[in-house]
Amino acid sequence: MTADLPAGVEVVGPPVPGADDVLTASALAIVADLQRRFAPAREELLAARAARDEALAEGLRPAFLPETAEVRAADWWVAPAPPNLDDRRVEITGPAEPKMMINALNSGARVFMADLEDALSPTWANVVGGQGALRAAVRGTLELRTPDKQYRLAERTATLVVRPRGWHLVERHVLVDGAPVSASLFDVGMFLAHNGVEAVRRGSGPYLYLAKLEGHREARLWNDVFVAGQAVVGIPLGSIRATVLIETILAAFEMDEILYELRDHAAGLNAGRWDYIFSIIKKFRDRPDFVLPDRGQVTMAVPFMRAYTQLLVRTCHRRGAHAIGGMSAFIPNRREPEVTANALVRVREDKVREAGDGFDGTWVAHPDLVPVAAEVFDGVLGDRPNQKERLREDVRVTPAELLDVAIPGGAVTEAGIRQDVSVGLRYLDAWLRGNGAAAIDDLMEDAATAEISRSQLWQWRRHRTTLTDGRSMSSELYAAIRDEELARHGGRTSGRLGDAADLLDRLVLDDSFAEFLTLDAYRLLG
Repeated sequence: MTADLPAGVEVVGPPVPGADDVLTASALAIVADLQRRFAPAREELLAARAARDEALAEGLRPAFLPETAEVRAADWWVAPAPPNLDDRRVEITGPAEPKMMINALNSGARVFMADLEDALSPTWANVVGGQGALRAAVRGTLELRTPDKQYRLAERTATLVVRPRGWHLVERHVLVDGAPVSASLFDVGMFLAHNGVEAVRRGSGPYLYLAKLEGHREARLWNDVFVAGQAVVGIPLGSIRATVLIETILAAFEMDEILYELRDHAAGLNAGRWDYIFSIIKKFRDRPDFVLPDRGQVTMAVPFMRAYTQLLVRTCHRRGAHAIGGMSAFIPNRREPEVTANALVRVREDKVREAGDGFDGTWVAHPDLVPVAAEVFDGVLGDRPNQKERLREDVRVTPAELLDVAIPGGAVTEAGIRQDVSVGLRYLDAWLRGNGAAAIDDLMEDAATAEISRSQLWQWRRHRTTLTDGRSMSSELYAAIRDEELARHGGRTSGRLGDAADLLDRLVLDDSFAEFLTLDAYRLLG
Protein backbone atom coordinates (compact mmCIF):
# COMPACT_ATOMS: atom_id res chain seq x y z
CA MET A 1 0.00 0.00 0.00
CA THR A 2 2.82 2.43 0.84
CA ALA A 3 4.17 2.25 -2.71
CA ASP A 4 0.77 3.32 -4.09
CA LEU A 5 0.38 6.37 -1.86
CA PRO A 6 0.32 9.82 -3.47
CA ALA A 7 3.56 11.78 -3.24
CA GLY A 8 4.03 13.40 0.17
CA VAL A 9 1.33 11.28 1.88
CA GLU A 10 2.11 8.87 4.69
CA VAL A 11 -0.32 6.62 6.56
CA VAL A 12 1.18 5.99 9.98
CA GLY A 13 -1.80 4.38 11.67
CA PRO A 14 -1.80 0.70 12.56
CA PRO A 15 -3.50 -1.85 10.27
CA VAL A 16 -7.27 -1.72 10.81
CA PRO A 17 -10.21 -3.49 9.14
CA GLY A 18 -11.46 -1.86 5.95
CA ALA A 19 -8.37 0.26 5.38
CA ASP A 20 -7.74 -1.06 1.86
CA ASP A 21 -11.21 0.02 0.72
CA VAL A 22 -11.13 3.41 2.46
CA LEU A 23 -7.53 4.60 2.23
CA THR A 24 -7.28 4.40 -1.53
CA ALA A 25 -4.68 6.36 -3.45
CA SER A 26 -7.35 8.44 -5.19
CA ALA A 27 -9.12 9.34 -1.95
CA LEU A 28 -5.87 10.21 -0.19
CA ALA A 29 -4.88 12.37 -3.16
CA ILE A 30 -8.05 14.42 -2.71
CA VAL A 31 -7.39 14.77 1.03
CA ALA A 32 -3.80 15.87 0.32
CA ASP A 33 -4.98 18.40 -2.27
CA LEU A 34 -7.43 19.96 0.20
CA GLN A 35 -4.80 19.98 2.94
CA ARG A 36 -2.22 21.76 0.76
CA ARG A 37 -4.75 24.34 -0.42
CA PHE A 38 -6.46 25.15 2.86
CA ALA A 39 -4.19 24.26 5.78
CA PRO A 40 -2.57 27.73 5.86
CA ALA A 41 -5.95 29.46 6.06
CA ARG A 42 -7.00 27.03 8.80
CA GLU A 43 -3.90 27.89 10.82
CA GLU A 44 -4.61 31.60 10.42
CA LEU A 45 -8.15 31.16 11.69
CA LEU A 46 -7.01 29.13 14.70
CA ALA A 47 -4.52 31.90 15.49
CA ALA A 48 -7.36 34.42 15.20
CA ARG A 49 -9.34 32.37 17.72
CA ALA A 50 -6.44 32.53 20.16
CA ALA A 51 -6.11 36.29 19.71
CA ARG A 52 -9.80 36.80 20.31
CA ASP A 53 -9.61 34.66 23.45
CA GLU A 54 -6.93 36.99 24.77
CA ALA A 55 -9.13 39.98 24.03
CA LEU A 56 -12.05 38.37 25.84
CA ALA A 57 -9.80 37.70 28.83
CA GLU A 58 -8.94 41.41 28.84
CA GLY A 59 -12.62 42.38 29.02
CA LEU A 60 -13.89 42.46 25.43
CA ARG A 61 -17.65 41.91 25.23
CA PRO A 62 -18.86 40.33 21.99
CA ALA A 63 -21.31 42.31 19.87
CA PHE A 64 -22.85 42.20 16.43
CA LEU A 65 -20.07 43.12 14.00
CA PRO A 66 -20.21 46.69 12.68
CA GLU A 67 -18.22 45.74 9.58
CA THR A 68 -20.92 43.28 8.46
CA ALA A 69 -23.94 45.45 9.22
CA GLU A 70 -24.81 45.60 5.50
CA VAL A 71 -25.04 41.82 5.32
CA ARG A 72 -27.46 41.76 8.25
CA ALA A 73 -29.57 44.58 6.80
CA ALA A 74 -29.76 43.35 3.19
CA ASP A 75 -32.38 41.05 1.70
CA TRP A 76 -30.88 37.78 0.51
CA TRP A 77 -31.69 34.09 0.80
CA VAL A 78 -29.82 30.83 0.91
CA ALA A 79 -30.25 28.30 -1.90
CA PRO A 80 -33.54 26.37 -1.80
CA ALA A 81 -33.38 23.07 0.06
CA PRO A 82 -33.17 19.91 -2.05
CA PRO A 83 -36.31 17.74 -1.86
CA ASN A 84 -34.87 15.15 0.53
CA LEU A 85 -33.64 17.84 2.93
CA ASP A 86 -36.75 20.02 3.01
CA ASP A 87 -38.72 18.12 5.65
CA ARG A 88 -36.44 17.73 8.67
CA ARG A 89 -39.04 17.53 11.44
CA VAL A 90 -37.17 14.79 13.32
CA GLU A 91 -33.44 14.17 13.06
CA ILE A 92 -31.67 11.38 14.90
CA THR A 93 -27.96 11.48 15.69
CA GLY A 94 -25.33 8.94 16.56
CA PRO A 95 -21.77 7.85 15.89
CA ALA A 96 -20.72 6.60 12.45
CA GLU A 97 -20.71 2.97 13.56
CA PRO A 98 -22.62 0.24 11.66
CA LYS A 99 -25.13 -0.87 14.32
CA MET A 100 -25.94 2.67 15.41
CA MET A 101 -26.22 3.81 11.80
CA ILE A 102 -28.55 1.02 10.72
CA ASN A 103 -30.87 1.53 13.69
CA ALA A 104 -30.89 5.28 13.14
CA LEU A 105 -31.43 5.12 9.38
CA ASN A 106 -34.33 2.71 9.98
CA SER A 107 -35.81 4.68 12.90
CA GLY A 108 -38.46 6.63 11.01
CA ALA A 109 -36.63 9.94 11.46
CA ARG A 110 -36.44 12.16 8.38
CA VAL A 111 -32.69 12.78 8.77
CA PHE A 112 -29.84 10.88 10.37
CA MET A 113 -26.66 12.71 11.34
CA ALA A 114 -23.77 10.25 11.30
CA ASP A 115 -21.24 11.73 13.70
CA LEU A 116 -17.49 11.67 13.17
CA GLU A 117 -17.10 14.32 15.88
CA ASP A 118 -18.46 14.54 19.45
CA ALA A 119 -20.14 11.11 19.50
CA LEU A 120 -17.23 9.18 17.96
CA SER A 121 -14.05 8.39 19.84
CA PRO A 122 -11.46 8.93 17.06
CA THR A 123 -9.49 5.73 17.36
CA TRP A 124 -7.95 4.93 14.00
CA ALA A 125 -10.20 1.88 13.70
CA ASN A 126 -13.29 4.03 14.39
CA VAL A 127 -12.25 6.72 11.89
CA VAL A 128 -11.54 4.27 9.08
CA GLY A 129 -14.52 2.09 9.99
CA GLY A 130 -16.77 5.13 10.03
CA GLN A 131 -15.80 6.09 6.49
CA GLY A 132 -16.38 2.52 5.35
CA ALA A 133 -19.81 2.47 6.98
CA LEU A 134 -20.72 5.77 5.33
CA ARG A 135 -19.68 4.40 1.95
CA ALA A 136 -21.93 1.37 2.41
CA ALA A 137 -24.82 3.46 3.75
CA VAL A 138 -24.81 5.76 0.71
CA ARG A 139 -25.08 2.66 -1.51
CA GLY A 140 -27.75 0.99 0.64
CA THR A 141 -25.53 -2.02 1.39
CA LEU A 142 -24.67 -1.38 5.03
CA GLU A 143 -25.29 -4.45 7.19
CA LEU A 144 -23.99 -6.05 10.35
CA ARG A 145 -24.12 -9.65 11.49
CA THR A 146 -23.78 -10.53 15.18
CA PRO A 147 -24.22 -13.89 16.91
CA ASP A 148 -27.70 -12.78 17.98
CA LYS A 149 -29.01 -10.68 15.13
CA GLN A 150 -28.55 -9.47 11.58
CA TYR A 151 -28.88 -5.74 10.98
CA ARG A 152 -29.63 -4.38 7.52
CA LEU A 153 -31.13 -1.24 6.02
CA ALA A 154 -34.83 -0.95 5.36
CA GLU A 155 -36.18 -0.07 1.94
CA ARG A 156 -36.88 3.49 3.11
CA THR A 157 -34.29 5.20 5.29
CA ALA A 158 -33.54 8.63 6.71
CA THR A 159 -31.57 11.15 4.66
CA LEU A 160 -27.90 10.83 5.57
CA VAL A 161 -25.98 13.85 6.86
CA VAL A 162 -22.39 13.62 8.13
CA ARG A 163 -20.70 15.70 10.84
CA PRO A 164 -16.94 15.96 10.30
CA ARG A 165 -14.56 16.91 13.07
CA GLY A 166 -13.96 20.59 13.87
CA TRP A 167 -11.22 22.88 12.61
CA HIS A 168 -9.22 22.55 15.83
CA LEU A 169 -8.52 18.82 15.44
CA VAL A 170 -5.95 16.87 13.43
CA GLU A 171 -5.85 13.30 12.20
CA ARG A 172 -2.44 12.18 13.36
CA HIS A 173 -2.50 8.90 11.44
CA VAL A 174 -2.23 10.59 8.04
CA LEU A 175 0.64 12.94 7.25
CA VAL A 176 0.78 15.30 4.29
CA ASP A 177 4.22 16.67 3.61
CA GLY A 178 5.29 15.53 7.06
CA ALA A 179 2.48 17.20 9.05
CA PRO A 180 -0.73 15.68 10.45
CA VAL A 181 -3.69 16.42 8.21
CA SER A 182 -6.60 18.56 9.40
CA ALA A 183 -9.24 16.18 10.74
CA SER A 184 -11.92 18.34 9.08
CA LEU A 185 -10.29 18.07 5.68
CA PHE A 186 -9.61 14.36 6.11
CA ASP A 187 -13.23 13.60 7.04
CA VAL A 188 -14.78 15.71 4.28
CA GLY A 189 -12.19 14.75 1.66
CA MET A 190 -12.73 11.05 2.30
CA PHE A 191 -16.53 11.41 2.32
CA LEU A 192 -16.50 13.36 -0.95
CA ALA A 193 -14.00 11.04 -2.61
CA HIS A 194 -16.02 7.93 -1.90
CA ASN A 195 -19.58 9.25 -1.97
CA GLY A 196 -19.88 12.61 -3.72
CA VAL A 197 -20.66 11.28 -7.19
CA GLU A 198 -22.71 8.34 -5.91
CA ALA A 199 -24.87 10.48 -3.62
CA VAL A 200 -25.70 12.88 -6.46
CA ARG A 201 -26.40 9.98 -8.82
CA ARG A 202 -28.95 8.68 -6.32
CA GLY A 203 -30.78 12.00 -6.19
CA SER A 204 -29.22 13.18 -2.94
CA GLY A 205 -25.91 14.85 -2.19
CA PRO A 206 -23.03 15.01 0.23
CA TYR A 207 -24.84 16.68 3.11
CA LEU A 208 -22.91 17.90 6.15
CA TYR A 209 -23.21 19.32 9.65
CA LEU A 210 -20.45 21.77 10.58
CA ALA A 211 -19.30 21.93 14.20
CA LYS A 212 -17.55 24.38 16.50
CA LEU A 213 -17.51 27.41 14.17
CA GLU A 214 -16.74 30.69 15.92
CA GLY A 215 -17.58 33.09 13.12
CA HIS A 216 -18.22 33.82 9.47
CA ARG A 217 -14.58 33.69 8.39
CA GLU A 218 -14.50 30.04 9.41
CA ALA A 219 -17.68 29.48 7.41
CA ARG A 220 -16.01 31.17 4.43
CA LEU A 221 -13.16 28.68 4.62
CA TRP A 222 -15.64 25.81 4.60
CA ASN A 223 -17.32 27.31 1.56
CA ASP A 224 -13.96 27.52 -0.23
CA VAL A 225 -13.36 23.85 0.63
CA PHE A 226 -16.78 22.94 -0.78
CA VAL A 227 -16.18 24.78 -4.05
CA ALA A 228 -12.81 23.09 -4.51
CA GLY A 229 -14.00 19.67 -3.39
CA GLN A 230 -16.98 19.61 -5.72
CA ALA A 231 -14.76 20.56 -8.64
CA VAL A 232 -12.20 17.88 -7.81
CA VAL A 233 -14.71 15.03 -7.61
CA GLY A 234 -16.80 16.35 -10.52
CA ILE A 235 -20.20 17.16 -9.01
CA PRO A 236 -22.21 20.36 -9.59
CA LEU A 237 -21.68 23.45 -7.46
CA GLY A 238 -24.24 23.41 -4.68
CA SER A 239 -24.38 19.62 -4.41
CA ILE A 240 -22.94 19.95 -0.90
CA ARG A 241 -25.43 21.27 1.64
CA ALA A 242 -24.23 22.19 5.10
CA THR A 243 -26.10 22.88 8.32
CA VAL A 244 -24.05 24.85 10.82
CA LEU A 245 -24.28 24.12 14.51
CA ILE A 246 -24.48 27.39 16.40
CA GLU A 247 -22.72 26.03 19.45
CA THR A 248 -20.36 28.84 20.40
CA ILE A 249 -21.27 32.17 21.94
CA LEU A 250 -19.23 34.01 19.30
CA ALA A 251 -21.09 32.36 16.42
CA ALA A 252 -24.38 33.49 17.97
CA PHE A 253 -23.39 37.07 17.05
CA GLU A 254 -22.65 36.09 13.42
CA MET A 255 -25.55 33.86 12.37
CA ASP A 256 -26.55 36.04 9.41
CA GLU A 257 -22.96 36.27 8.26
CA ILE A 258 -22.37 32.52 8.54
CA LEU A 259 -25.40 31.79 6.37
CA TYR A 260 -24.31 34.46 3.90
CA GLU A 261 -20.83 32.97 3.45
CA LEU A 262 -22.36 29.54 2.82
CA ARG A 263 -25.44 30.74 0.97
CA ASP A 264 -24.95 28.50 -2.10
CA HIS A 265 -24.38 25.51 0.18
CA ALA A 266 -26.33 26.42 3.32
CA ALA A 267 -29.06 24.11 4.60
CA GLY A 268 -29.75 25.85 7.91
CA LEU A 269 -28.58 26.35 11.47
CA ASN A 270 -28.88 24.07 14.48
CA ALA A 271 -29.07 25.12 18.14
CA GLY A 272 -26.16 23.07 19.49
CA ARG A 273 -27.10 23.66 23.09
CA TRP A 274 -24.50 21.65 25.01
CA ASP A 275 -21.44 23.01 23.27
CA TYR A 276 -23.03 26.46 23.50
CA ILE A 277 -23.14 26.25 27.30
CA PHE A 278 -19.57 24.96 27.33
CA SER A 279 -18.50 27.84 25.08
CA ILE A 280 -19.93 30.44 27.46
CA ILE A 281 -18.01 28.91 30.39
CA LYS A 282 -14.82 28.66 28.34
CA LYS A 283 -14.85 32.11 26.80
CA PHE A 284 -15.66 33.91 30.07
CA ARG A 285 -14.00 31.49 32.49
CA ASP A 286 -12.08 34.18 34.39
CA ARG A 287 -15.13 36.37 35.04
CA PRO A 288 -17.10 35.77 38.25
CA ASP A 289 -20.29 37.19 36.70
CA PHE A 290 -20.31 34.28 34.22
CA VAL A 291 -20.21 31.48 36.80
CA LEU A 292 -23.07 29.09 36.04
CA PRO A 293 -24.98 26.94 38.56
CA ASP A 294 -25.32 23.16 38.55
CA ARG A 295 -25.51 21.74 35.05
CA GLY A 296 -29.05 20.49 35.58
CA GLN A 297 -30.23 24.04 36.28
CA VAL A 298 -28.98 25.41 32.94
CA THR A 299 -32.04 24.44 30.92
CA MET A 300 -33.38 25.64 27.58
CA ALA A 301 -35.98 27.69 29.48
CA VAL A 302 -33.48 30.05 31.13
CA PRO A 303 -33.40 33.57 29.63
CA PHE A 304 -30.04 33.55 27.84
CA MET A 305 -30.77 30.20 26.17
CA ARG A 306 -34.23 31.40 25.12
CA ALA A 307 -32.69 34.52 23.59
CA TYR A 308 -30.16 32.53 21.59
CA THR A 309 -32.60 29.97 20.22
CA GLN A 310 -35.28 32.46 19.26
CA LEU A 311 -32.71 34.63 17.49
CA LEU A 312 -31.63 31.52 15.58
CA VAL A 313 -35.18 30.86 14.35
CA ARG A 314 -35.69 34.48 13.29
CA THR A 315 -32.34 34.57 11.47
CA CYS A 316 -32.92 31.31 9.62
CA HIS A 317 -36.45 32.04 8.50
CA ARG A 318 -35.59 35.51 7.28
CA ARG A 319 -33.00 33.85 5.00
CA GLY A 320 -35.10 30.88 3.89
CA ALA A 321 -33.01 28.44 5.91
CA HIS A 322 -34.06 25.61 8.20
CA ALA A 323 -33.89 26.16 11.95
CA ILE A 324 -33.21 22.86 13.71
CA GLY A 325 -33.63 22.42 17.44
CA GLY A 326 -31.19 20.80 19.81
CA MET A 327 -30.72 17.56 21.65
CA SER A 328 -32.56 16.60 24.79
CA ALA A 329 -30.11 14.41 26.68
CA PHE A 330 -32.80 12.21 28.31
CA ILE A 331 -32.97 8.67 26.92
CA PRO A 332 -35.33 5.75 27.58
CA ASN A 333 -34.33 2.82 29.75
CA ARG A 334 -36.20 -0.27 28.59
CA ARG A 335 -35.43 -2.07 31.85
CA GLU A 336 -36.91 0.70 34.01
CA PRO A 337 -40.39 1.83 32.86
CA GLU A 338 -40.48 4.73 35.34
CA VAL A 339 -37.24 6.16 33.96
CA THR A 340 -38.57 5.81 30.43
CA ALA A 341 -41.83 7.52 31.30
CA ASN A 342 -39.95 10.43 32.85
CA ALA A 343 -37.67 10.70 29.82
CA LEU A 344 -40.63 10.80 27.44
CA VAL A 345 -42.28 13.57 29.45
CA ARG A 346 -39.12 15.68 29.52
CA VAL A 347 -38.42 15.16 25.83
CA ARG A 348 -41.99 16.04 24.90
CA GLU A 349 -41.79 19.28 26.90
CA ASP A 350 -38.56 20.18 25.13
CA LYS A 351 -39.97 19.51 21.66
CA VAL A 352 -43.25 21.32 22.34
CA ARG A 353 -41.24 24.42 23.24
CA GLU A 354 -39.12 24.17 20.09
CA ALA A 355 -42.06 23.60 17.74
CA GLY A 356 -43.89 26.50 19.36
CA ASP A 357 -40.88 28.76 18.91
CA GLY A 358 -40.85 28.09 15.17
CA PHE A 359 -38.17 25.46 14.73
CA ASP A 360 -38.56 23.33 11.61
CA GLY A 361 -37.24 20.17 13.24
CA THR A 362 -35.39 18.79 16.20
CA TRP A 363 -32.80 16.24 17.34
CA VAL A 364 -33.20 13.02 19.28
CA ALA A 365 -30.53 10.53 20.34
CA HIS A 366 -32.52 7.29 20.50
CA PRO A 367 -34.94 5.56 18.09
CA ASP A 368 -37.58 5.25 20.83
CA LEU A 369 -37.79 9.04 20.96
CA VAL A 370 -38.53 9.49 17.25
CA PRO A 371 -42.31 8.92 17.66
CA VAL A 372 -42.50 11.41 20.54
CA ALA A 373 -40.76 14.19 18.62
CA ALA A 374 -42.64 13.34 15.41
CA GLU A 375 -46.02 13.58 17.14
CA VAL A 376 -45.18 17.06 18.44
CA PHE A 377 -43.93 18.40 15.10
CA ASP A 378 -46.67 16.64 13.11
CA GLY A 379 -49.17 18.49 15.27
CA VAL A 380 -47.62 21.83 14.33
CA LEU A 381 -46.53 21.21 10.74
CA GLY A 382 -49.23 18.88 9.45
CA ASP A 383 -48.48 18.26 5.78
CA ARG A 384 -46.11 21.21 5.50
CA PRO A 385 -42.40 20.31 5.30
CA ASN A 386 -41.39 23.17 7.60
CA GLN A 387 -42.63 26.45 9.08
CA LYS A 388 -40.22 28.90 7.48
CA GLU A 389 -43.13 31.27 6.87
CA ARG A 390 -43.02 32.07 10.61
CA LEU A 391 -40.58 34.95 10.38
CA ARG A 392 -40.59 35.67 14.11
CA GLU A 393 -40.39 39.41 13.51
CA ASP A 394 -41.50 39.80 17.12
CA VAL A 395 -38.05 38.64 18.26
CA ARG A 396 -35.58 41.37 19.16
CA VAL A 397 -32.45 40.09 20.86
CA THR A 398 -29.70 42.39 22.14
CA PRO A 399 -26.07 41.55 22.90
CA ALA A 400 -26.84 42.13 26.57
CA GLU A 401 -29.54 39.44 26.49
CA LEU A 402 -27.20 36.92 24.87
CA LEU A 403 -24.59 37.61 27.54
CA ASP A 404 -26.81 37.84 30.62
CA VAL A 405 -26.29 34.38 32.09
CA ALA A 406 -27.96 35.09 35.43
CA ILE A 407 -30.33 32.26 36.39
CA PRO A 408 -32.82 33.15 39.13
CA GLY A 409 -32.48 30.67 41.96
CA GLY A 410 -29.39 29.07 40.42
CA ALA A 411 -26.95 27.51 42.85
CA VAL A 412 -23.96 25.20 43.09
CA THR A 413 -24.44 22.12 45.23
CA GLU A 414 -22.37 19.15 46.29
CA ALA A 415 -24.72 17.00 44.22
CA GLY A 416 -23.91 19.12 41.17
CA ILE A 417 -20.17 18.78 41.76
CA ARG A 418 -20.55 15.05 42.29
CA GLN A 419 -22.55 14.66 39.08
CA ASP A 420 -19.90 16.52 37.07
CA VAL A 421 -17.08 14.44 38.56
CA SER A 422 -18.96 11.19 37.97
CA VAL A 423 -19.83 12.07 34.38
CA GLY A 424 -16.29 13.27 33.70
CA LEU A 425 -14.73 10.06 34.96
CA ARG A 426 -17.13 7.68 33.30
CA TYR A 427 -17.29 9.48 29.97
CA LEU A 428 -13.52 9.79 29.66
CA ASP A 429 -13.20 6.11 30.55
CA ALA A 430 -15.66 5.22 27.78
CA TRP A 431 -14.01 7.58 25.27
CA LEU A 432 -10.54 6.19 25.93
CA ARG A 433 -11.94 2.71 25.35
CA GLY A 434 -13.36 3.76 21.98
CA ASN A 435 -16.94 4.75 22.81
CA GLY A 436 -17.81 8.40 22.18
CA ALA A 437 -21.55 8.19 22.95
CA ALA A 438 -22.16 6.78 26.42
CA ALA A 439 -25.45 6.31 28.27
CA ILE A 440 -24.75 7.49 31.82
CA ASP A 441 -27.50 7.76 34.45
CA ASP A 442 -30.17 7.71 31.73
CA LEU A 443 -28.63 10.62 29.85
CA MET A 444 -26.78 10.41 26.54
CA GLU A 445 -23.36 11.87 27.17
CA ASP A 446 -20.96 12.85 24.42
CA ALA A 447 -17.89 15.07 24.29
CA ALA A 448 -20.02 18.23 24.48
CA THR A 449 -21.80 17.28 27.72
CA ALA A 450 -18.51 16.07 29.21
CA GLU A 451 -17.02 19.46 28.34
CA ILE A 452 -19.69 21.16 30.43
CA SER A 453 -18.90 18.94 33.39
CA ARG A 454 -15.15 19.41 33.43
CA SER A 455 -15.32 23.15 32.61
CA GLN A 456 -17.80 23.78 35.44
CA LEU A 457 -15.47 22.05 37.89
CA TRP A 458 -12.57 24.21 36.71
CA GLN A 459 -14.67 27.37 36.85
CA TRP A 460 -16.03 26.72 40.33
CA ARG A 461 -12.56 25.89 41.65
CA ARG A 462 -11.07 28.96 39.95
CA HIS A 463 -13.59 31.28 41.64
CA ARG A 464 -13.89 29.32 44.90
CA THR A 465 -17.64 29.32 44.35
CA THR A 466 -19.76 29.04 47.49
CA LEU A 467 -21.96 25.95 47.69
CA THR A 468 -25.45 25.94 49.16
CA ASP A 469 -24.05 24.36 52.34
CA GLY A 470 -21.61 27.24 52.86
CA ARG A 471 -18.43 25.46 51.75
CA SER A 472 -16.24 26.79 48.98
CA MET A 473 -15.30 24.74 45.95
CA SER A 474 -11.61 23.93 46.26
CA SER A 475 -9.01 21.54 44.91
CA GLU A 476 -9.32 19.57 48.13
CA LEU A 477 -13.09 19.21 47.84
CA TYR A 478 -12.77 18.15 44.22
CA ALA A 479 -10.11 15.55 45.11
CA ALA A 480 -12.21 14.10 47.92
CA ILE A 481 -15.27 13.73 45.70
CA ARG A 482 -13.15 12.38 42.84
CA ASP A 483 -11.76 9.65 45.09
CA GLU A 484 -15.25 8.69 46.26
CA GLU A 485 -16.66 8.58 42.75
CA LEU A 486 -13.64 6.71 41.44
CA ALA A 487 -14.09 4.04 44.11
CA ARG A 488 -17.84 3.88 43.45
CA HIS A 489 -17.27 3.06 39.79
CA GLY A 490 -14.64 0.38 40.26
CA GLY A 491 -11.37 2.14 41.06
CA ARG A 492 -8.34 3.05 38.99
CA THR A 493 -7.80 -0.47 37.65
CA SER A 494 -11.29 -0.74 36.16
CA GLY A 495 -11.20 -0.18 32.40
CA ARG A 496 -9.33 3.07 31.83
CA LEU A 497 -10.64 4.87 34.89
CA GLY A 498 -7.08 5.46 36.10
CA ASP A 499 -6.20 7.35 32.91
CA ALA A 500 -9.57 9.08 33.05
CA ALA A 501 -8.93 10.27 36.60
CA ASP A 502 -5.47 11.59 35.74
CA LEU A 503 -6.85 13.40 32.72
CA LEU A 504 -9.78 14.88 34.63
CA ASP A 505 -7.37 16.08 37.33
CA ARG A 506 -5.37 18.00 34.74
CA LEU A 507 -8.52 19.45 33.19
CA VAL A 508 -9.86 20.62 36.56
CA LEU A 509 -6.74 21.49 38.57
CA ASP A 510 -4.36 23.07 36.05
CA ASP A 511 -4.10 26.85 36.25
CA SER A 512 -4.52 27.10 32.49
CA PHE A 513 -7.81 26.05 30.93
CA ALA A 514 -7.56 23.31 28.29
CA GLU A 515 -9.29 24.47 25.12
CA PHE A 516 -10.89 21.09 24.38
CA LEU A 517 -10.71 17.91 26.43
CA THR A 518 -10.44 15.90 23.21
CA LEU A 519 -7.08 17.51 22.42
CA ASP A 520 -5.55 16.12 25.60
CA ALA A 521 -7.48 12.84 25.49
CA TYR A 522 -6.47 12.18 21.86
CA ARG A 523 -2.86 11.71 22.97
CA LEU A 524 -3.99 8.80 25.17
CA LEU A 525 -5.85 6.89 22.46
CA GLY A 526 -4.25 3.75 21.09
